[in-house]
Amino acid sequence: MTEKQMNSQDRLTHVKNQIETACAQSGRPAGSVMLVAVSKTFGPDAIVPVIDAGQRVFGENRVQEAQRKWPALRGRADDIELHLIGPLQSNKAADAVALFDVIETVDRDKIARVLAAEMARQNRRPRLFVQVNTGSEPQKAGVSPEEVVDFVRRCREDHGLTIDGLMCIPPVEDNPGPHFALLAKLAAEAGVTRLSMGMSGDFETAIAFGATSVRIGSAIFGARTASNP
Repeated sequence: MTEKQMNSQDRLTHVKNQIETACAQSGRPAGSVMLVAVSKTFGPDAIVPVIDAGQRVFGENRVQEAQRKWPALRGRADDIELHLIGPLQSNKAADAVALFDVIETVDRDKIARVLAAEMARQNRRPRLFVQVNTGSEPQKAGVSPEEVVDFVRRCREDHGLTIDGLMCIPPVEDNPGPHFALLAKLAAEAGVTRLSMGMSGDFETAIAFGATSVRIGSAIFGARTASNP
């Protein structure tokens, strides 16, 4: 079967097999890497077959888009876990806390402060990751590598938050390996254990460097089109 002949369920199975192969090649146990299926820009018709094939963890970039799709989609399975993997604006923090199980893009004190207040108000505790701008790209969100350890400390001590891990998106033109190695080093220094790193084109490299979750979209759902930008 060629890639063009594969449907999303076939691609999901293929990606899961690739993840397990990469784990084995890195001497890591099977099941040690979580697959986050990135469903941003795809509608329910594209997502339902992937849920029905057994995938339960999904990633979305925008709060408003997720609000339109996921309340109904959650009805297909009671154990769906939803990750926010795009930048979070403070005026969307209340909605994000209400909807998402994991927020991977904590990147400044204002967001940490607002999230802490909303989590207390709603009595809901989504797991939190700090996004790191490993390439120090001015156009990209994330804490600079030099500030990570202190920022994680402030999240804990000043804002009363539990930080589960770090997340990064390496520059497109760079070899991702050094960025993944840097994120793993920073996680150890900050005292966190989870690493969200690796996407469709580099997730096997990320697994070799210790990723605990990989965020994969196009390798499962197919290329985005004009209607799915």
